[in-house]
Amino acid sequence: MPEHTPAAATTGGTGYTEARRRGTGRTGTDTAADAAAHDSRERARAALERARRRTAALTDCLDEGELTAQHSKLMSPLAWDLAHIGNQEDIWLVRAAGGSDGVRPDLDTVYDAFQTPRADRPGLPMLSPEAAREYIARVRDRALEVLGSPAPDGADPALFEGDFVFGMVAQHEQQHDETMLATHQLRRGPAVLDAPDPPAPTSRATDERHGEVHVPAGPFTMGTSDEPWALDNERPAHTVDVAAFDLDEVPVTNGAFMRFIEDGGYRDERWWHPDGWAYVRKAELGAPLFWRRDGGSWTRRRFGYVERVPPNEPVMHVCWYEADAFARWSGRRLPTEAEWEKAARHDPETGESRRFPWGDGEPDEGRANLGQRHLRPAPAGAYHAGAAPCGARQLIGDVWEWTASEFTGYPGFTAFPYREYSEVFFDSGYKVLRGGSFGTDEVACRGTFRNWDLPVRRQIFAGFRTARSSGGAD
Repeated sequence: MPEHTPAAATTGGTGYTEARRRGTGRTGTDTAADAAAHDSRERARAALERARRRTAALTDCLDEGELTAQHSKLMSPLAWDLAHIGNQEDIWLVRAAGGSDGVRPDLDTVYDAFQTPRADRPGLPMLSPEAAREYIARVRDRALEVLGSPAPDGADPALFEGDFVFGMVAQHEQQHDETMLATHQLRRGPAVLDAPDPPAPTSRATDERHGEVHVPAGPFTMGTSDEPWALDNERPAHTVDVAAFDLDEVPVTNGAFMRFIEDGGYRDERWWHPDGWAYVRKAELGAPLFWRRDGGSWTRRRFGYVERVPPNEPVMHVCWYEADAFARWSGRRLPTEAEWEKAARHDPETGESRRFPWGDGEPDEGRANLGQRHLRPAPAGAYHAGAAPCGARQLIGDVWEWTASEFTGYPGFTAFPYREYSEVFFDSGYKVLRGGSFGTDEVACRGTFRNWDLPVRRQIFAGFRTARSSGGAD
């Protein structure tokens, strides 16, 4: 996801009136409201603490030289990300929500994602890793004080509805944790991360194309107006009428993508968007990022290890142009964002839209590959318990999925709490990705969550599935 955090908190209109507001003025009879407030604050506290444990795990495993080095011009030094996380928490929780002057306002310029491109950040007067750790710890202590206190006079009440501002900051840290995980994948050197393998499918699976599922024509409710921690680009809920289509049951696998390569897919202009074809030739692409030909087979580098490419794992580290070319080669297309969300959320029996493909319950280890529990996607066909009503699997977790749609706002969109989160990226050539990856935390992943990136980006944990329009009436 592109960076979207300005150096100063500038709040705008809300549109967030559907969730209960944090605050004072309760009576002795407000026990249900008090219990809900307590649960909301505890959820926020748990999300913040989980994010911080992950941040520490991604940075404590490397020495100062590795943390301050730039492992790719596409990414910041890890030490910059570390302090930037604290700076945003200082801005939004200590200052905007806490009503104080903050811990280190003097750092705002250094850690403003819009002022300095990633490629130029090694030249900034960054905090050392040790100083960054001390800084984010001081900020967190202050932030937790704010979490346990009433909203101060003059604070924007919309920030406190459903404890939104705390959820927003937890999501921000987890988004940067996923970015730092991508930096780990880009760095050269011995492996420093480890995790168990994900579960195998419960049914027989091969590297051949899996089946497809049918999604009937008709309207459904896209987006949300009542998810307390949903971000502005997920809002508001609105009705979209979608024509009937068929969708891959699972993401496209490495094995299927190998056949595209072997058939000369990267050498055949017919399958490529004109801009994609120009990019293929300029960058000399011939396989997903991190793949190498080894005799008659393919290997890949994954977090410091070199291994055979597993045929039945969802393909990953492909850009939008590669996904689009494969879809054309296979006689299909990428799904639109609305098609993807209808497949993931629409329950034809009730006519309602679910929070997740399996229902409204939170993600767990049996439903989706999230939260860096594993350092790879699960084999295609895994997570039967996470299937959508249409039968599609692995719509949440494993790999981000490219869609055909360009990133823009929904009808009735209102920027909140600042335009730089998403509005400044609208209608600028960014393509929408859905569903999250194995490196996405559950706090930053739901059926309505929208990611976006430029169509040339390959370092993100992105794959795809294909679709085709269905003729005739349902």
